[in-house]
Amino acid sequence: MARHTEPNSPRGALLRAGLTVTVAVGAALGAVGAAQAVPAAPGVGADGALGDLDTAAAAQAATSALSGATASGLGPAKSLRLNPLAGTGVDPLDNAIATQVADFQPVSTAPVTAPLTQGGALKDLPVVGGVTGLLPG
Repeated sequence: MARHTEPNSPRGALLRAGLTVTVAVGAALGAVGAAQAVPAAPGVGADGALGDLDTAAAAQAATSALSGATASGLGPAKSLRLNPLAGTGVDPLDNAIATQVADFQPVSTAPVTAPLTQGGALKDLPVVGGVTGLLPG
């Protein structure tokens, strides 16, 4: 019997359990980071009863924590090299087509593929690069 037709193996169950735990830990760490960003309310008494809770300050702190987490998550992704084989002799994206009809200027795909073949990042791409400037980070 081929491996892909075997019933669920213990290895697959272990992989699913590991991924589930990873997602749960990541969500818990994100929640802890957001909770730590919210300042303590000055109206909390010794018995734990809430007095005057400043919801505007709590919302502002949560928003700043979210924007900080987004900036630190998207910043490296915007400058990450898209083509790891760029500049090598085995780069499959390093190809261009050019043609010229009669006396017209030649047309080539080289200017379009140049950011990828030179090892550019997401922010270096012609159309998408301007949009990545709107993202934090």
